[in-house]
Amino acid sequence: MGKNHLSNNIRRLRFDNDEMTQQELADKAKVTRQTIVAIEKGKYSPSLELAFRIAHVFNTPLEEVFSYNLEEDSDKK
Repeated sequence: MGKNHLSNNIRRLRFDNDEMTQQELADKAKVTRQTIVAIEKGKYSPSLELAFRIAHVFNTPLEEVFSYNLEEDSDKK
């Protein structure tokens, strides 16, 4: 079975947007700062709705904020 991995560019986008703090992003996305921390660290996958809200805050396409990678097992080539 392959390993699924959701990655994000939130930290870079925050700094590209006048060094936005995690708290400022959390307030705009209507979540807690702890949620933003967990998403940034890859410990929590946001709901689709939250992912779109975060992308909207940065005024950028969802694909520039989040990416999904599927690593196939080497046995299945």
